[in-house]
Amino acid sequence: MIDKNNPSHFNQSAEKTMRIIEFLADNNRPMRLIDIAGNLGLNTSTTLRFINTLVTLGYMEQEPASSKYFLTYRICSIANKIYSETSLRDIAGPYLKDLARKAGESVCLAVEQSRQVVYIDVADGPDQMIRGMQRIGSIAPMHCTGIGKLLLLNYTEAELDALITEKGLTGYTNNTIVTKEKLMEELDKVRENGYAFDNEECEIGARCIAFPIYDFTHKIIAGFSITGPFNRISDAFIKRHLPLLKSIAGEISGKLSA
Repeated sequence: MIDKNNPSHFNQSAEKTMRIIEFLADNNRPMRLIDIAGNLGLNTSTTLRFINTLVTLGYMEQEPASSKYFLTYRICSIANKIYSETSLRDIAGPYLKDLARKAGESVCLAVEQSRQVVYIDVADGPDQMIRGMQRIGSIAPMHCTGIGKLLLLNYTEAELDALITEKGLTGYTNNTIVTKEKLMEELDKVRENGYAFDNEECEIGARCIAFPIYDFTHKIIAGFSITGPFNRISDAFIKRHLPLLKSIAGEISGKLSA
């Protein structure tokens, strides 16, 4: 374990290099050497030495006309590698298990694939009550599932029309939304609330509440839902657990955005 308070573990050159990178990223525009050095409290010769190293390695470039420096997309390639190799399941899994234990109900994690909801992880509640369609690898419609409705917030109206044309709005129960107008009204509610319900829309007797998971671009890339019998996932149950659910959604999204 590295002791962050031990001076022997601290390299000032590495620290200054990272400060330059972070400063340019925060300002998001090409900048002159003198402005970079001045804002960071460094002398220009030291700053230039670090910048030249970053330019040589391909992480920065200089505009010929203005002599200003800017970051290249090589920085993004590192971030993308880290992001793609960090499993959403690995990050969310411990939260799902903890939520299932605390709430006493099953919790699912799902993403969108081919305009359908695909379940990629499940944490069973104490009585292991989970619907067949929510097992890992199972698919479900977007218009009548809590997570599906959250993912539909990414859609433009044209994309929503394409979904309806391709998949339809199949009615599974008398509660299923089967018209575009009703679906758009529902999505407005979801957007306003920040979470979504499946109120016996896929199966009579089953209810879920779902929360979004955002990536670093603030796009909804997944969602998790807590599912159980309608009489147990009551309004009182939701009110009692709402702070915890919101907190978990924020923490998972935060780890994906860090």
